[in-house]
Amino acid sequence: MDLKLEVVVLPVSDVDRSKAFYEKAGFRLDLDANVSEQWRAVHLTPPGSECSILLGKGLSAAAPGSSQGLYLVVSDIEAARDELVGRGIDVSEIFHDAGGLVFHSHEGGGVVHGIEGQERKAGPHPDRASYGSFATFSDPDGNGWVLQEVTQRAPGR
Repeated sequence: MDLKLEVVVLPVSDVDRSKAFYEKAGFRLDLDANVSEQWRAVHLTPPGSECSILLGKGLSAAAPGSSQGLYLVVSDIEAARDELVGRGIDVSEIFHDAGGLVFHSHEGGGVVHGIEGQERKAGPHPDRASYGSFATFSDPDGNGWVLQEVTQRAPGR
């Protein structure tokens, strides 16, 4: 049986502001359905992704900005970061964990996930190890995104 993650609902406070942010980041607008004053759905897809995001009004009871650890896998962390920054998105500097563990946080935001004792180091992983280099950004509500460089997939992926 295949179970494919297709859509992630993001809680936002201002639908138009969030829609503009994600379009500026390069996400494709797939749908903007405004059915009533209480319900609106905006469906956007990151470039090259099979999974989309859904934001709007009346879609979730979650607090705006409460989604964290949303991964965007990229083949070149530097090029991806440069493109987002060029589009006006505030992206952290590239970093890696000195111990090789996964750790992510964004300035002004909380820890996305991590293990106590990790040491965030500036720059990409020294060996450019797959899964080892990161950058982070947040949408206007604080939903937290992680860019992760993957150049060679782990077995079974």
